Amino acid sequence: MAYAVWEGKTSRKIIARIVIEGELELLTSAHFGNGDTDDLMDMPLLVDSKDERTPLLTGSSIAGALRSYLREREKGYFESEDDCSTGILLFGALKRNESREEGEQSLLIVEDSLGTNYGVELRTGVAIDPKSRTAEHKKLFEMELWRAGTRFPLRFELLIREGDDVKKLKRGLASALEGFNNGSITLGARKRRGFGRVCVNGWRVKEYDLTSPEGLLHWIKNGADPLVNVKTYDDIKEALGVDELIPDNREFFDLDAVFSLEGSLLLDGSGGYPDIPDKVHLRSIQADGTKKPVLPGTSVAGALRARALKIANTISDKKDAQELIDEIFGKASEGETESRSSRIEVWETVIEEGETNLVQFRISIDRFTGGTRESALFNEQPVFGNDKTLIRLRLRLLNPKSYEIGLLLLLLKDLWTGDLSLGGGSSIGRGRLKGKTAEMLLYDGYNRDKWKIYAEGQDLIVNGDKERLENFVRALNMRLKGDSDEIRDKDLSCAG
Repeated sequence: MAYAVWEGKTSRKIIARIVIEGELELLTSAHFGNGDTDDLMDMPLLVDSKDERTPLLTGSSIAGALRSYLREREKGYFESEDDCSTGILLFGALKRNESREEGEQSLLIVEDSLGTNYGVELRTGVAIDPKSRTAEHKKLFEMELWRAGTRFPLRFELLIREGDDVKKLKRGLASALEGFNNGSITLGARKRRGFGRVCVNGWRVKEYDLTSPEGLLHWIKNGADPLVNVKTYDDIKEALGVDELIPDNREFFDLDAVFSLEGSLLLDGSGGYPDIPDKVHLRSIQADGTKKPVLPGTSVAGALRARALKIANTISDKKDAQELIDEIFGKASEGETESRSSRIEVWETVIEEGETNLVQFRISIDRFTGGTRESALFNEQPVFGNDKTLIRLRLRLLNPKSYEIGLLLLLLKDLWTGDLSLGGGSSIGRGRLKGKTAEMLLYDGYNRDKWKIYAEGQDLIVNGDKERLENFVRALNMRLKGDSDEIRDKDLSCAG
């Protein structure tokens, strides 16, 4: 017998509502696009339709990021298309095909958020030809970004039904929200190239008991209001009263290296305007309102990819070098070729204590006459290094294989010794780095293996299992030269 939707027998029997609030802050610039283009901008931002100015972060984007992180935490990266059990419990089931039945409605309500303290940055991007290392034809684009420091108030409501396991629901929600503060959840476009890194400053939680008349009336009267006079917690576990989170089953390799700058570095930002040099190193507004030179993840990833392909082609006696690079850095769709997402995340970092107020004038020389080209005087404003200048490189490789870690170690060596330059002007000595320290972490879901490398005078000190680092590089050589797949499967595992 079918019951009407308003009858008690069809009710979800909600006995409590838990409201969670926090303030999300952008640590790096982020692009929340509207999916369209216009005459002025290739990638415009999504804004509130009322004033067409205020940043809009949709609840669907937030919920999608939380669900994806929770699935990765519970089942690992790229392991299965099926959702995790906790994700289904909190967010409802996914319908992936016509044969699958509809799942239940989500127990977690995620509200849209309007930004405050916002500002807009403009970034240009260009595709680089790996062979010529020059810009590809008609591959220049512009995108708008919300600057670092933009804030978005977050509000969630967790519905508790009669018979629900409240501890399990709270544990799953706390595990998902923890991703905002441990660097695992990023929002918007180009997340794996440093954009959209966030944190949440303080959590407030209030529970409404709907089983009593007083609690129900309190919810009806005040349930939609912001939480005031409620204790603020830095730790979401403490805020929700959770003892432990869901175990983290992801596998990744982290590299965090610090370099000094030998000479200058130029990654072209805004320039070419009156009273501004023709080329100015890229600067980005930080959360504290200051404008500082940055090392963008897009440029670093591009340089690493080009050098990785050169290394692989040098070692390989077969034609699978490009395949190896595409496995790590991803591949764009070409015709019927299947696209592949990047498994390497590169952070955008601030260049500390660099000289940014010096302008260098240059001329272009005619190769035939040896004289100056007519109307070819230009000026540049790079970042110049000094004794205090520090450049930090942070990246993460998802689901790493031993030979892939070996390739990253060779890339680190080239950066460390100054053989691999970053940015423009490498032919005149720009972009050369000198290694100071490097910390590495390999996490396989159970064990955490760590290494630290640092320079001490003319010596290089390695703390950790040196032989294992050597084995990673040997595995790369086997991957590109090995004669037997059986040997590869046996010797290329990341297991210690």
